[in-house]
Amino acid sequence: MFNKHIPNRPASATGPAGYSTATPTAADVGLLLIRLTFGLLMAAHGAQKVFGLFGGPGLTATGKGFAALGYRPGKLFAVIGGLSELLGGLGLALGLLTPLAAAALIGVMINAMVTVTGAHGLWDTDGGVEYSVCITVVALAVAAIGPGRLAVDRLFPWGEGGWKEAAFALGLGGIGAAITLSL
Repeated sequence: MFNKHIPNRPASATGPAGYSTATPTAADVGLLLIRLTFGLLMAAHGAQKVFGLFGGPGLTATGKGFAALGYRPGKLFAVIGGLSELLGGLGLALGLLTPLAAAALIGVMINAMVTVTGAHGLWDTDGGVEYSVCITVVALAVAAIGPGRLAVDRLFPWGEGGWKEAAFALGLGGIGAAITLSL
């Protein structure tokens, strides 16, 4: 509410309305919390598939599950899906290559919706797409908003997010999913 006047502050240290750009805002911290929670949970979900960590089935069992869904060879697609979740989740958590990380998660979730949950309607309680839609939308939103100031990507042109970054994430995720589903 109160705008403190700090004498002799260099012009480069202030942003709009004189607010310090050096101190993280509530929005910066909020976006970091979303990225960390969402990204690390997605990374752990991928680690369950690939490495059997956190009570997950591991690569062999996941590969059999993928083969049962029609992915051939199942183990190869389990690696691709698991690593997409693991690396996409880590990328979002760190705010590193955010549009690419979002694309990886979007592609996996499109595949999940088409092959597993789509036939069951919307609600997760019925085995529907609810969970996959939420993951897709959060990943796309982070690409659009940008990872925030508390991210590695703040050093790069795509670090601010925007329409191009969101389109890249959605387009690449969709193309990856389409290729995977066509094989």
